[in-house]
Amino acid sequence: MISVRRSGDRFRGGDEAAGIDSRHSFSFGTFYDPDNLRFGPVLACNEERLPPGAGFDEHPHSHTEIVTWVVEGELTHHDSAGHTTRVRPGDVQHLSAASGVRHVERNDGEEPLTFLQMWLAPLEPGGEPTYTTVPGIADSTPYALPEAGAMLHVRRLAAGERTAVPDAPKVYVHVVAGQVWIGDAELAPGDSARITAEVGLELIGGAGPSETLIWELPD
Repeated sequence: MISVRRSGDRFRGGDEAAGIDSRHSFSFGTFYDPDNLRFGPVLACNEERLPPGAGFDEHPHSHTEIVTWVVEGELTHHDSAGHTTRVRPGDVQHLSAASGVRHVERNDGEEPLTFLQMWLAPLEPGGEPTYTTVPGIADSTPYALPEAGAMLHVRRLAAGERTAVPDAPKVYVHVVAGQVWIGDAELAPGDSARITAEVGLELIGGAGPSETLIWELPD
């Protein structure tokens, strides 16, 4: 089964006074839909748009695997475990909140910042928080998230190029840039697909270059 969710159907949140514009693909904050709480271990897929100087003040997380993907601009991250980094397009940032951690996320640059933040439920709660940043992850190098039993694939396709969609119990696809096809569905930036129990699927590049995040998930 393939369920396509369109960019324009996401819940729009954020903080207008602070200039923060958020688009939520799942129930989040004040938006509650009992039929849209999660997909496998994926709890959230938030697109955050921050102007220069804006950000999220220190706030806590626990028992959550948080993966961040910068679309444009540069994200400054500080956390209570002592990590301070700048995350740029093409980098994978992974914060395993485990038993508890606090962090700050800001746009300290001079250009607008757009990033995706994806939350996954861990297989087991607790443990010590960990932090990883992989700079400039290659198209052919998946990022394993064993804490959630998941694998992240980044696919950058030229027009008409094809790549296999993992034959996993569940697959979550989010288009970052360009257009792609899955089956007879064309997906544009911000669109997503939730795939259950499908085999032999292909992701096909549209008219120009594209970038897509694919989560290979357990049932």
